[in-house]
Amino acid sequence: MPPRKPRQSPTTDESASKSERTRARILDAAAEVLSHKGYAGMRLTDVAQVAEIQAPAIYYYFDSREDLIEEVMWFGIADMRKHLTVVLDALPDGTDPMERILVAVDTHLRHELEISSYTTASIRNSGQTPDSIRKRQVSEETKYGRIWRELIRAAHDEGAIRPDLDLYITQMLILGALNWAAEWWNPRRGSVEKVVATTQDFVRNALMPHPQDA
Repeated sequence: MPPRKPRQSPTTDESASKSERTRARILDAAAEVLSHKGYAGMRLTDVAQVAEIQAPAIYYYFDSREDLIEEVMWFGIADMRKHLTVVLDALPDGTDPMERILVAVDTHLRHELEISSYTTASIRNSGQTPDSIRKRQVSEETKYGRIWRELIRAAHDEGAIRPDLDLYITQMLILGALNWAAEWWNPRRGSVEKVVATTQDFVRNALMPHPQDA
């Protein structure tokens, strides 16, 4: 997988203490390792090497490997949800509902492919981690799914989506396709811009009404 730029961790800012910055560095390292090696392959020694600390020091900040992974998995989805909300809220009033869906496609893909190792880790390991680790993540996934449900429902109500489509299935297929990009994409298969443009065309053409439905 190509390198990704880790997004700022949930525990640090410019006024953070040394301890908070170290904790943030551990989380950033865990997100990077987890996104590349997966739940089963993530070792604390690898995290420590990326974070440039001694492995035993991790236990000063996290009770266990599972606690560390749980924090990464939760933040990956929580951050993407907040990011998408900000992007959508910034759109002009009256933006076409289909355009809002296409903006959401762009935002999701860029966040998982080039912005956040946390989001990549969350998406790629969602089906691998035990339920005890996924509790907070699942809660965030529900909130994130609600955003997409509202986008699709609004487009449907405006006549921008084919009336014969099941809206729940439509939502699941779109999100499944977006998430799967984290598994197969690398720069040799095309730039992020090309992935975004192709996916937007795919979604638009799949959802738009047939001429006889207009």
